Amino acid sequence: MKSLPLPRLAGAALLALFIPLAAHAEALNPPVKVRYEEVVRSILYVPKYVALSQGYFKDAGLDVSMKTSQGTDKGMTALLSGSADIVLIGPEASIYVQNSESPVKPKIFAGLTATDGFFLLARKPIDKFDWSMLKGKDVIGFRPGSNPIVFLETALRKHGLDPQKDVKLLNNIGIPARAGAWMAGQGEYGIFLEPEAGELVRNGKGYIVASVGHEVGQVDYTVFTATDKYIRDNPKVIQAWTDVVARAEKYVKDTPAATLTPQIMTFFPGMDQGAVTEAIERYKQYQIWKTSPLVTAEAMAKLQDMLVASAVMKETARVKYEDVVVADFAKKVP
Repeated sequence: MKSLPLPRLAGAALLALFIPLAAHAEALNPPVKVRYEEVVRSILYVPKYVALSQGYFKDAGLDVSMKTSQGTDKGMTALLSGSADIVLIGPEASIYVQNSESPVKPKIFAGLTATDGFFLLARKPIDKFDWSMLKGKDVIGFRPGSNPIVFLETALRKHGLDPQKDVKLLNNIGIPARAGAWMAGQGEYGIFLEPEAGELVRNGKGYIVASVGHEVGQVDYTVFTATDKYIRDNPKVIQAWTDVVARAEKYVKDTPAATLTPQIMTFFPGMDQGAVTEAIERYKQYQIWKTSPLVTAEAMAKLQDMLVASAVMKETARVKYEDVVVADFAKKVP
């Protein structure tokens, strides 16, 4: 993707930050409280943190409280139990619930990340990495059935490796314990999000050798989801949320990492600003963030291909796009 010259880039960033409210939908009045849960705390979600810190949600009349679920499964549980109104989770969860007996059905209404944000780390520097090097190795993966492991398995298959036979995937390590397990010597390779990936590299405990998302390509990875009932009952809230997401995505696309860093530091207390900037630049390099909140039918079809190939869903269990995605709100973004 061609970069804008610096002066134009800075101008676009300032314009997006200070754009008059008149250019957006009228703010909800009185403000509406929204209970929101993110799947994990990660630099992968920069557009969302920018929207929170720079007052985008407040501009739209949304009073947002945020919790961190520590897993898509836990985020979906919060949604279905009614303890959260909107969650940021993997789209695979909505497919699973659609095929379940749950009377409550989740709907995806906006996307945040265009592909997987995990990096593959090795314990030693490798000048010319090849995925065949993983054959016979222990690899720290992720929870079975989750998007991180499905995307990793897709990358492995792309390079001729059978995830079930050619590598040993360590998928039973809890999210908070993953970095500690790596530091303790588990795994010869492992997948990690930012800021964990960068922290391990800076401490000399790992070396980034590949981007899983770059290998797989553009497939929606984390999405904003609500129950079908909440969407029906609160269409103005959902539209306002989607408008905010679109505004943040455009701003992040056109804004240098060094400008974004101080805007999200409150979400990463104690981290070095330079390290955060490096992480943002890595994600920008691989075009991890969406530039539009629309989740397309093509992306959901490819995701289901991947779920079937990873044997976490049967071919006969494919769901219709419109059963799990409500695209109307993203299509109405100003």
